[in-house]
Amino acid sequence: MAELRTWRTLGAALLASSLMPLNSTMIAVALPEMTREFARPPGTVTQAAVASYLVAAIVLQGPGGKLGDRIGHRRVLALGLGLVAVGAVVGAAAPAIGVLAAARVLMAAGGAAIVPATVALLRTELPADRRGRAFGLFGAVMSLAAGIGPVVGGELVRAFGWPSIFAANLPVIGLAALLAVGRTQRAPAPDRPRFDLVGSVLLAGALAALVLGLDASGGTAAALLGACAVLVVPLVWWERRAGDPVVALGLFASAAFTAGSLLIALQNLVLYTLLFELPQVLAALLAVDSAVTGRLLAALTAAMIVASLAAGRLTDRIGARPVAVGGVLASLGAVGLLAAAGMSSPWSLVLPLAVLGIGVGLASPAAQSASLAAVAREHSGAAAGIATTMRYLGGVVGVALLGRLVDLAGEPSAVLGEHRTVLAVFAGVLVAAAACAVVLPGRAAPARLPDA
Repeated sequence: MAELRTWRTLGAALLASSLMPLNSTMIAVALPEMTREFARPPGTVTQAAVASYLVAAIVLQGPGGKLGDRIGHRRVLALGLGLVAVGAVVGAAAPAIGVLAAARVLMAAGGAAIVPATVALLRTELPADRRGRAFGLFGAVMSLAAGIGPVVGGELVRAFGWPSIFAANLPVIGLAALLAVGRTQRAPAPDRPRFDLVGSVLLAGALAALVLGLDASGGTAAALLGACAVLVVPLVWWERRAGDPVVALGLFASAAFTAGSLLIALQNLVLYTLLFELPQVLAALLAVDSAVTGRLLAALTAAMIVASLAAGRLTDRIGARPVAVGGVLASLGAVGLLAAAGMSSPWSLVLPLAVLGIGVGLASPAAQSASLAAVAREHSGAAAGIATTMRYLGGVVGVALLGRLVDLAGEPSAVLGEHRTVLAVFAGVLVAAAACAVVLPGRAAPARLPDA
């Protein structure tokens, strides 16, 4: 009975976690209709519906994970579900663009609580010999949710209008809540220091400045990135002295945790940059429409889901290092195949994209399993928050880099040359990821308690 309740809780957590990538991607198809209804410029609507969600999701991962260490990850999971539900109701009925932005921030805050709580629960609720499979399933669920987001969103908007993409969250939240009912929560320790509010504010400020600075240009970018650098100094000073820091710097003393988290960030840099770059380049060079691009990217998503499930079992059997190294090498091979394929036909990219999906699907669950295994149980939430923050930052850095490397207004030969430059950058990033993969343990390492 206890094992059944554990799996019900983990099922609820995985289902709830799928809402974050789903809401990240399905909003894109609703932007044109929102622009018409609110009578605002497309850039303003994108800032309200997309940028607000992205920034809130990144800056709140760390505090969300730390909160789980303090009050229990199941409580934080329930809190996150409540925030997403409130945001979904507000968003569906939003009468103005400002209300829409507030709803998206609420939903991002809920996701920032749910995802670290889920990762921490996979670490704390399962024995070491089952965690790999669980993290593989987590990776498959997140990939599937991100992949079907535009399809689901498109059908909902076509049939019921843009508010339906908010309302669609409610049945999923209800099912997750039903699965999670009945499991007791541990009480918070009465003698722990206060929650690290100062550290949370400094962390949020530094990350917000970084994310916005990467997206800006000129003097604005320099000012924001400078503000980020300035805020890092008091953040590190405070976190070294805080009684229960939101960023436990001692976690980075673990080579496995640091290498695993960095590997995931580097793989996400490649993956998300390609997801933005490839459709634009194909449209510029071959006049390929979104339907063809969607079918191409489906090969990547499908391969990633299958590989994630396989990676979990392999990690449990042979350890994280060989699985992660194999995944990164597959990703490197995919980049080479993309470069060799050129851009003569969109269908020549199916094999490289499938190989890339296999590579990412293998490496990410192995890295996540190894990084969390290297952390003491009581620090699982903080570690999960840091790891998921780095995952998102990898994508943000990649997309910002893309904006500086590719100019789609140029001649086709110039666009193709820029595409090859992006692939060369990917190769360099993946070489760094391979170095991280080599550092991971061959077998599950015993957890160590880091200094806060």
